[in-house]
Amino acid sequence: QVQLVESGGGLVQPGGSLRLSCAASGSIFSITVMGWYRQAPGKQRELVASITGGSSTNYADSVKGRFTISRDNAKNTVYLQMSSLNPEDTAVYYCNVQRMEGILTIGYWGQGTQVTVSS
Repeated sequence: QVQLVESGGGLVQPGGSLRLSCAASGSIFSITVMGWYRQAPGKQRELVASITGGSSTNYADSVKGRFTISRDNAKNTVYLQMSSLNPEDTAVYYCNVQRMEGILTIGYWGQGTQVTVSS
């Protein structure tokens, strides 16, 4: 089992910045991809950004150039630096990690952290 603890959400004005953190603990060996998803009210959960163990990254088109994902393997932590935030970024942000368990890839989710962009 992997436990994920997220932090860094909150209320920010349009144009502002926030940094989300997600620390993994427990059975952290064999974690491969770490990422962030978000879910706005009435919408499906969507991928925001992901990063592999080799630091290859993938971003949703809507956040390219504004958000940066990074990971610290020594601390088993993934970060999401968000800049130039706009109201459309308002959502609950969820950390996700994928772990190899035998021949299976198992996904684990954090509890979610609210990000609200409003003046």
